[in-house]
This record gives sequence, C-alpha cells and structure tokens, in this order.
Amino acid sequence: MSKSNTQILIFPGETGWEIWSRPNEGAFELQHASELLHPGELEDIPAGELTMLFALRSITTVPMRVTTTEEDMFADLAGLHAERLGLRADPLAGQLNDVFEIAREEQSTVLLSVWLKPPGEGDLPMVGPKAFDFSARVTPLEGSAVALWRELGRWVFAIHEDGKLLYAQATACAADRPDAAVARELKIALMQLSMQGLEPKPNRIVVWSSDVATDLGALRDAFELPVEIQPRPAPVLPDPVSKLLPEDVRAARKQAKRTQRIRLAVASVAAMYLLLAVWLIFGLWQDARQLAKLEKKAQLAAPENAAYQSHADRWRALADAIDIDHSPVEILHRITGCIPPNSGLRLSSAEISPYEIRLTGEAPSNEAANQFRLKLRKNTRLGRYDWSNLPDSTPGKLGRVFKYAVSEKLEEQAP
Repeated sequence: MSKSNTQILIFPGETGWEIWSRPNEGAFELQHASELLHPGELEDIPAGELTMLFALRSITTVPMRVTTTEEDMFADLAGLHAERLGLRADPLAGQLNDVFEIAREEQSTVLLSVWLKPPGEGDLPMVGPKAFDFSARVTPLEGSAVALWRELGRWVFAIHEDGKLLYAQATACAADRPDAAVARELKIALMQLSMQGLEPKPNRIVVWSSDVATDLGALRDAFELPVEIQPRPAPVLPDPVSKLLPEDVRAARKQAKRTQRIRLAVASVAAMYLLLAVWLIFGLWQDARQLAKLEKKAQLAAPENAAYQSHADRWRALADAIDIDHSPVEILHRITGCIPPNSGLRLSSAEISPYEIRLTGEAPSNEAANQFRLKLRKNTRLGRYDWSNLPDSTPGKLGRVFKYAVSEKLEEQAP
C-alpha cells in the first residue's frame, strides 16, 4: 500500500482564510472556510504537506522585458529594476522575492518579478509550511484574459497572457461588487503594461464570485470586452512553487536541521559505543570460550602430564650418570690434559664427584705447579667448576706438593 501524501493549502478566501486539502493526486477540496483575516489564528490545521498562499495585498508584482535570454541574469536584472522603482528586500527578512519567466522571444524575455512584504505578527500559521506561493499563481486562467475576485474582503485582479500570469494587484475596494474604482485601477494597469512594451491583449474579463447575481455594470461600462461571472475554481498548485521563504520559517528550518544533525551525531556516537561494547563482549566471550577449551584439554591431558613429570624427574636423576660432562673419567682426562708436558708433575690422587673435585699431586718445581694451575683455570671444558681460589703449592720431598679442592659454580649447581 502506498503511503498517503495529503497536501494542505492555506488559501485567502473571499472573506477569510480557507483550508483546502488534496489526498494523493486528486483535486483540492475546501475543508474549512473562516472569517479570520490572519492565518496565524487558524486552528486544527490537518496534517500533511502544508503550503501557504499569500494574499495579493502582501505581494507586489513587477512585470518587465529584459534584453537577454540567459536565465542566470534574470534575478540580477529584476533586482536592479525593482531598485529603480524603490523596492528593496531586507536581506535579514528571508527570501522575499522571486522571478518567473512569462514569454521568451528571440533576443528578449518577459519576466514577472514578485516581491513579498515581510510578514508581521499573525501573518504566518502556527504550523510551519513546507512551501510558499501567492493566490494569483494557483488560480490559472486559459488564454489572454483578466480575472477579478474578492480576497479577504477586497477586490483583486490578475492579468493573464497566453495562460501565464503577467500582473496581479489588490485594490482598495471592499464593496460587494466591482465598482468604477476597480475598473479604473484595472484600466490604468493595462495602460502601464502597454507603455512598458508588454502590450497585453485580453479578450474577456472573468469575475470569480460565489454570488452569480453580482452586478457587473461598472466593468461592462468601462471595457468593450465580454464580462463573465463564474464560481471561483479550485486552486491548482504550480510546479515548481515559488522560492519565497520568510525568515521566521527559514530560521525554524535551520534550527530543525541543526537539531537533526545533533541527533544524528548523538545517535552515531551511541551506535559507535554500542558496537564497541558488543565487540568487547564478543571478545570476552571468545576468550572465555577458548579458556574453557584449554581447561578441558588440560583436564584431559592431566594423566599424561603427570606421567611426563615423573619421567622427567627420573631422567634428571640419571643425568649425572649419562651426561659426559659429569663423567669422572672424562673430567680426569680433561684435568690430565692440563699437565704441562715434560714438567715432571704428577697426580697422586683425584676424587671426583658431580659437584666437587679434590686433586693431590707433586711437581719438581714451583713453575710447573703454577703452569698446571693456570691451565686448569683457562680450560673451557672445565669451565663449570670454580678454579679461582686454588692455593699455592707447598714444599715436599720431590719438590712442590699441591692439594686442590674445587666445586661447581653456584649458578650451575643442581638444585
């Protein structure tokens, strides 16, 4: 099912502001007609895409002919022309002007420049509209003709050329029928357009009124044109709508966008923290799961581990017997290799254990004993034993007697 897209119009009626609605793509229908002269007093505005149509008394229309067809220059040329007429929009009041193309010729373009009077207190509805336009743009008229109707208690008129709005104006007449003053203002407007080279050529005058018995004698007397009276047609929203945007609404939209950006930023930060928390929780869950698997494997491997520890203890107990560095024969061989050749030095006894060596011997001279002692200290294959505190040899029957007692270095001793 497609989503409902109801459009709501706030429209200036004959005697007060009206509310029109259009569901989806149907025609606009009148929902509420009031006697209120300020749209800010309207209540219970239906929900939907709201568009406000300004009354012609709030609008100044300035038709012109410019000698260019470049659309980028239209707004600047319209602004210069308006300044010559004394019209100047307040830049702090929002977007109060717009330009519409009426007709394009070979080297010139007819434009309609529209200027909105800054809205005062109560001139805007309590609900912020999505778009803005003005009443003469939503009541189209086919061909080249003039339309008159009452708007908020005053007569207004719009001049159309080839189905496009060329000029619109609100009069001061508040009578029940268009009088001679209205006819005079319309005739002056047509003369001014002709003097500007626009030369409108209406072929009829249409009066939109709910009272079909309205007296139109003043218009028939002033113009040699057919004068018709018809009910006012339902509004038709132009596409695209105007760029008019008062400052109050623009500021509200900026604030709404700023609030939306703040909400999006907060939501992004919250989502980031949420993702981080989920990631951390997932990581902890994975670690706990892995730890549980390792603990289960450790429990399954406990008997094997106990057997391995027992085997390792037994292997360490046999280390002194199978390690060549602890073999007494190998140690004695290394010690005898340190005896200086042809020195006459001999060993009388050697007591060798895994952690201690006791040597006793004699040398014919002190020099031979010292050389033997020095070679023991420098022998890298005996480096695990501490030879640093060997005592000097003493006199004996055959020369010098030495008794050495050494031990394995503390940092290498078995526990």
